[in-house]
Amino acid sequence: MLLPLVVLILSVVALAVPSRRANHAVHEKRAAEPVGWEKARRLESHKILPVRIGLKQRNLHLLSDLLDSVAHPESPSYGQHWSAAEVADYFAPSDATIQTVKEWLTDTGFAPERVRVSHSKGWIEVNATVAETENLLNTEYHVYAHPSGVEQISCSSYSVPNHVRDHVELIKPTVHFNHRAGSLPSKFSKRKEGRLGLPTSDNGPKTNGVTVKVPPTLENCDQFITPDCLRALYNINYKPVATSKNSYGIGEFHIKFYMSSSLTTLHQSNSRHKPSSLEILIYSSRVVQTTNQSFDFNGESDLDLEYAMTLVNPQKITLLQAGDLPEGASFDNWLDAVDKSFCTFEGGDDPTQDGIYPDPLPGGFDQPESCGIIKAPNVVSVSYGQDESTVTAAYANRQCSEYGKLGLLGTSVLYSSGDFGVAGFGGVCLDASGNPVDNGTKFNPDFPVGCPFVTAVGATQINPGSTVRDPESACEQVIFSGGGFSNIFPIPSYQKDVVTSFLKTHPPPYTAEQFNNSGKVRAFPDLSANGANYVIGIDGEFELVFGTSASSPVVGSMITLINDARLAIGKGPVGFLNPAIYSDIFRLGFHDITTGGNQGCSKHTISSTFIVHSNALVLLDTPGFTS
Repeated sequence: MLLPLVVLILSVVALAVPSRRANHAVHEKRAAEPVGWEKARRLESHKILPVRIGLKQRNLHLLSDLLDSVAHPESPSYGQHWSAAEVADYFAPSDATIQTVKEWLTDTGFAPERVRVSHSKGWIEVNATVAETENLLNTEYHVYAHPSGVEQISCSSYSVPNHVRDHVELIKPTVHFNHRAGSLPSKFSKRKEGRLGLPTSDNGPKTNGVTVKVPPTLENCDQFITPDCLRALYNINYKPVATSKNSYGIGEFHIKFYMSSSLTTLHQSNSRHKPSSLEILIYSSRVVQTTNQSFDFNGESDLDLEYAMTLVNPQKITLLQAGDLPEGASFDNWLDAVDKSFCTFEGGDDPTQDGIYPDPLPGGFDQPESCGIIKAPNVVSVSYGQDESTVTAAYANRQCSEYGKLGLLGTSVLYSSGDFGVAGFGGVCLDASGNPVDNGTKFNPDFPVGCPFVTAVGATQINPGSTVRDPESACEQVIFSGGGFSNIFPIPSYQKDVVTSFLKTHPPPYTAEQFNNSGKVRAFPDLSANGANYVIGIDGEFELVFGTSASSPVVGSMITLINDARLAIGKGPVGFLNPAIYSDIFRLGFHDITTGGNQGCSKHTISSTFIVHSNALVLLDTPGFTS
């Protein structure tokens, strides 16, 4: 069954008059050819595509400076976050941009009543047949098939008139291709960004599925990480007092759902591990998946929530659950729920990658998309990612800008940095042309952690035989902490000094043939925390998990505690973290990890000295965050 197309079959509309144009220029090309997919056939010309044109937004070139003004601790306007209305108005496209794109559509043959401008003015949408869309964009749509049974539509490139190019950021659905079909049954893996920190059976921990005893002391934290180990390791000794003013969200996608019985398993083992309460916001599903309680289906969410709920108790946690059983969800879907201007109603979603609702498939969510239903939590941790090579620059930058806008609103967005070192998901690296191949030697950075407006979180470990009082190293047990340099995003101002120093004093022994060593691009991760040997309760037993999936919600928990301390004295949340964590005033709040590496791509390793991790007590006592 062609899942992405089922939701696209709408009522028949009048055909636009075909009129190919000679003045078109290529606007986007597919970032890389998909590995493991085959071009099966031309897409039927009568199918309906929900064409969404992302309009060029005003003032995006000022976004970095605006974020610095509210996020740098030495700025006089630090912490003076914007309202949602202010953000929408400031970045809305110009009237000239809207008029130019509308005229292009009507000149091509679309009746004016078929063309809709979103309320935020950020998108123009029109439902068009494949034939109309191919004529409009000078392209051809094909169906691609994967051995798992999943099918996806895509075109290799598309063009727009020269006079329109400066008014358009991107158009969906076009070249944006989700490469990860995953290993789950096809009906559950239509869109899957990938699980970080939960290795599959072929590369997972030998202890997977074996019951382990939770140690009552800190003596075995090098083998079994528990909440008490983390409290000791990072001096977490703070109880929230402003919980009614604070908020912390954990993002979960597709059918990964948290099992309360798993939390009970963990906390019954130690009375100190008391959880906070959980508020479940199901953005695109009425289905609570409880049939399959195995590690593969619920291990990710159990890990994320068990530790976050314990470390911030009694702060309520918001589970940002996106996706239904047939379709799953994507990064865009959770952005929809907290940012109405990015919602599918406003043209933000791509049916080849995002969950499109109502979903007519059996068991699907039969209501409209959850669109701008809540204020974004003060902290959001997401333990999912995809390879940067699978997205176009236009797609990456459009989504990255939304994270920047959330920063202006006062939200800290954290993403796990990946579990395959300098390689991409599954250890896949790039060839000289930037395409993912099985035997590639060029480093394959992650997305969206390369976005300069999110905080990328890597993984450290307590070395075997060491204690919580000894220096950690980069994680090299089961996984290698993701890290490296973006091939899309330029270096942000807050990072220039650190990256320049790193490349000068610790130059990696690799050339531009392996990674972007220009010193002019975004480096990651920004922070790291322990990501090895986490004991989680699942399906009635304990299991060990590894990865940056563990690190990100732990760092998010510490930032949530910092926000609580600020809110308790009448301050606001810290919001976008990066300008502060790289500033001189917070240098004592972090320390470099100087041992270990993040191997990948024929065992090439970027030095781990760029990785840092946080000490919560120091942060809470440092002027700027709490005073």
